Amino acid sequence: MDLFEYQARDLFEAYGVPVLAGIIADTPEEAKAAAEKIGGTVVVKAQVKVGGRGKAGGVKVVHNPDEAFTAASAILGLDIKGHVVKRVMVAAGARIAKEYYFSVLLDRANRSYLSLCSVEGGMEIEELAVERPDALAKIEVNPLAGIDLAKATEIAVAGGFDAATAIKVAPVIVKLYDVYVGEDATLVEVNPLVLTEDGHVLALDGKVTLDENADFRHPNHEALEDADAADPLEAKAKANNLNYVKLDGEVGIIGNGAGLVMSTLDVVSYAGERHGGVKPANFLDIGGGASAAVMAAGLDVILGDPQVKSVFVNVFGGITACDAVANGIVGALATLGDTASKPLVVRLDGNKVEEGRAILLAAKNPLVTLADTMDEGADKAAELASK
Repeated sequence: MDLFEYQARDLFEAYGVPVLAGIIADTPEEAKAAAEKIGGTVVVKAQVKVGGRGKAGGVKVVHNPDEAFTAASAILGLDIKGHVVKRVMVAAGARIAKEYYFSVLLDRANRSYLSLCSVEGGMEIEELAVERPDALAKIEVNPLAGIDLAKATEIAVAGGFDAATAIKVAPVIVKLYDVYVGEDATLVEVNPLVLTEDGHVLALDGKVTLDENADFRHPNHEALEDADAADPLEAKAKANNLNYVKLDGEVGIIGNGAGLVMSTLDVVSYAGERHGGVKPANFLDIGGGASAAVMAAGLDVILGDPQVKSVFVNVFGGITACDAVANGIVGALATLGDTASKPLVVRLDGNKVEEGRAILLAAKNPLVTLADTMDEGADKAAELASK
C-alpha cells in the first residue's frame, strides 16, 4: 500500500525523523486556515500517489494565507496523470541550501534490503540512475544487521557526502530505517532530503510503501488506506479474506493456490484468442479451504463484476478433497440464489475427483458445466463468455 505524502510525513515524525510542520486541507478555506496557523512562507502540495506534481502545477510556494487560498483553489480538482487532487498539504517553507536523495527498499532479486543514496536529489531519480549511475550509490543492507550509525555513515559517504555533512545525515538515515523496519515497509524514500541554510537536515518529501502481508501486526494501517481509490470488488474480497485482484476481462477465475490460478489466467487468455479475444476478469485464490462459505464469498465477488460473462472454477484437490470443493460449489449456488445467474465451468482434479464430479452431476444445476481438463474448461468458459 502506497501512502500519501502527508501520511509518510506523519510516520516520519512519529519515529523522530526531522520534518517540517504540515497540515492537510480539503478546501481552499482550510488551506488558508492552515497557512495562518503555520505562518510565514508555506508550500501548498497536491496529495496524489504519483510523481511529477511540481511540473503539473501541483506544488506552489506562497507567502500569505490569501495566496494559499488561491493556490489550493487551483490545485484541488487538478488532474495529475489521471489522479484527481482531492486534498492538499500545507507545509512550512524551508530555506534550502542543498538537496539530497535517500531510500531503503526490498531487493527481491537478492533477497535482501538495498539502500540508495546520492548528494544529487530533487530530480527524477530514475533519470539520474540512467544518465549518471555513478552518482547514485547502491549499498546492500543485511536485514539481520540493519542500519546502525556506522552503516548509515558508510551509506552517506558512498553517496558522495563530505565527512562533515555525513555526520549530520547519518542519524537521519538510521531513523528512516527505523520507519522501514518498524512499519514493515517495502520502500521508504526521501526526495529531497535537504540541508537548510542554517545547517539542519530535513526530510522534505517522503514516499512510503507498506507491506500489506504484515497488516496483522499493524491494525493502525487500516486507517491509512485510501478508501475512495479502492476498487469496491477488491475491498469486498479483502473483507472476506480472499486473495483477489480485479482484471479487465470477461471470464471470472476461481482456483486454489496462487500457482494454479496464475496458470489458469494464461490458459484462459490463450483460449480467449479463439473466441473473440475474451480475457480473464480476475485473479482469485480461495486457498486450501473451499467450503461453501468460502466459495460463496468468492462467487459473490466475481458475479458482482458486471464485466464477467462466465466463471471458470479450476481446483486441484489436495488437502481439501474434490468432494468438499463440490459441496462448496453446490452450497454456494444455493446461498447466492438468483444472484448467481452466469454460467460456471468447473474442472476438478486430484484427491476424490470422481466423488466431487458425482456430487455436481447429482445437483443438476443448469449453470454448471463440467470439464475434464484445464484446457477444455478454459475453452468452454471463453466460449460462453463470448456469447
